[in-house]
Amino acid sequence: MERLQEKLNYRFRDIGLLTNALTHSSYANEHRCPSNERLEFVGDSVLGMVTAAYLYRSFPQLPEGRMTKLRAELVCEQSLYEAAKKLGLGNYLRLGKGEELTGGRERPSILADCVEAIIAAVYLDGGLACARKLIYALVLSKLEGKGPELVQDYKTRLQELVQQTPGQSVSYALLGESGPDHDKRFVSAAYVGGEMAGSGEGRTKKEAEQMAARSALERIEA
Repeated sequence: MERLQEKLNYRFRDIGLLTNALTHSSYANEHRCPSNERLEFVGDSVLGMVTAAYLYRSFPQLPEGRMTKLRAELVCEQSLYEAAKKLGLGNYLRLGKGEELTGGRERPSILADCVEAIIAAVYLDGGLACARKLIYALVLSKLEGKGPELVQDYKTRLQELVQQTPGQSVSYALLGESGPDHDKRFVSAAYVGGEMAGSGEGRTKKEAEQMAARSALERIEA
């Protein structure tokens, strides 16, 4: 906990909040203790609000549509997963035995949720200013020197790449969905020429398709 607080550049007054943020539902079910799902719910809202306000102030000429896309890119599962990897959160997670054995410490959805839970823990422990500082360090700092062009429209890039080959086309299909209504997970596949070229997961169908397109691009351009 000491090492993680150093990485977060924040020291908790109530260390129980951090412990709770690291507790996956699989561990909670086995040990009959609270999971981080409620914190995740709060963290999602705090992250979205802080990111929206930051974009509004930083890019006064950016239209609403572009701000929406940029916020989605910044707070998507992949972005939060990358933040979690930098923190090494997988080493601190409290997982149930089954989740431990099936690679839960590296699962993007679990790590992304944990980032949101930690944001909520900091917010509840130290207030909005502390949470804003953490969100900037983990998420918003990637805009430095780049500006609003950070948004990656992987579907458009994949479409443009595929169109270079006559007769080829791109399509998407929903492979499945899971989770409660407030925290749905969607898995989509990208097909090129009728063959599956990549798959991806997201919190919305559009995000899942973007991640599938990204996966397809990585495979094609490798």
